Parts: sequence; structure tokens; C-alpha cells
Amino acid sequence: MSGQGVRGRGPIRSKALLLYAGERTPHRSCGIALAESFDRPTAAYQSLRRGGITGRGQCGAIVAGQLLLGEFLGDPDPTGAVTPPLRAAMTRYLERVEDELDRGPSPTLICNDMVAPHGEFMGPARHHFCTAVVGQVAQLVDELLREHGVTHQATPVSLADGSVLG
Repeated sequence: MSGQGVRGRGPIRSKALLLYAGERTPHRSCGIALAESFDRPTAAYQSLRRGGITGRGQCGAIVAGQLLLGEFLGDPDPTGAVTPPLRAAMTRYLERVEDELDRGPSPTLICNDMVAPHGEFMGPARHHFCTAVVGQVAQLVDELLREHGVTHQATPVSLADGSVLG
């Protein structure tokens, strides 16, 4: 069941929307737009494009949100246990994705299921839908990080015309 959409608006959400939309700067995939919004290295996030490249995986934006929470709230020791803040944030993130994220009529969070009602994958309706999903995920992650004492300031973006926004 689809939620009514994540309501908050903040600078991280705005940055993610700008990067994904590709109107004022070159388009990024969902995962890369989210990683860049939080100033994280992007290489691993490329595999999230279109639900794990194939469309058969979970929405890449949603998975990117999980990875970002892990990067900011997880134990930096690779042998460390799951931190209490990460466990709490991940639990709340998944609840909020289920309850609030506007995924349209899709009964699942699988990329192909979510985008199918919006026509051609390269078409404008699908692009508009996925842009909104990226913004919602950015807002959720930002809010959950703040709830756990992590504040991330949106950094400037270089635009296609050479100017810098932010």
C-alpha cells in the first residue's frame, strides 16, 4: 500500500531533487544522487540504478537510504556489532518507507513494479515519479539522522552552466 508521501522539506531533499532531475546539472541515478546529497563516495551506489540494474531488485533509492544510515550510524569497526542508533534508525526507516513513501499503485518496493504504471522507463512520467521518490528518501534519511544527533549540511552543487548553487 502506498503512503501519501514524505512531507518534510529541507536542503538535503532539495539537493537530491536537483541532482536526480538532471535539469540544471547532469542527471544522476537514484543511488548516486542520494550518496552525493550526503557527500558520500558514489561508486558502490551505481549498482542500485534501476533496482540493481535489472529492475528486479528493490528500489535503488530505498536501498541507498539504508546504506546511508549504515554509513552514518554504523560501527566503523568491521567486526563491531550493530549499534543501537543504527538498529533504531533502520527500524524506523523501514516503517516510514512502508507507511509514508508514495510508491503509487505498486504493491511492492521492487523497482519494476513501482515504475510500470508510469510508462516507458526513459519517459518523462517515470522520471518525474522517481525524482519524487529520491526526494522523499533524502528527507527520511535526513530526519532520521537528526533524530540520532547527526546533522549533515547540504554542500554546494556545480551546475551545468558552471555556476555553483548553495
